[in-house]
Amino acid sequence: QVQLVESGGGLVHPGGSLRLSCAASGFTFSSYVMSWYRQAPGKEREYVARITNTVYSTNYANSVKGRFTISRDNAKNTVYLQMNSLKPEDTAVYYCNVVIGYSYWGQGTQVTVSS
Repeated sequence: QVQLVESGGGLVHPGGSLRLSCAASGFTFSSYVMSWYRQAPGKEREYVARITNTVYSTNYANSVKGRFTISRDNAKNTVYLQMNSLKPEDTAVYYCNVVIGYSYWGQGTQVTVSS
């Protein structure tokens, strides 16, 4: 079955960096677009970034463009989100996502940006 396991979250000061990872299993990872979403307390889940499966084309939400970088390693079945210049408004639970007919989500990893 499809499994997505996020890791790498934590507490970081404003201006700091974190690298999230999402380990995927149960499907042919190299065949699918992978995405990151986030959900802040009291808010709806929102799109962050995505990366295609072959040419590694990327797309970002305006709120993170220029600060976050999505990447993937098809040999390791893992997608990453490098987050730089973090702001308090980036505080959220970050989720990995893949759509294979149905939308699959991981359990999420908490990112807290606070001084």
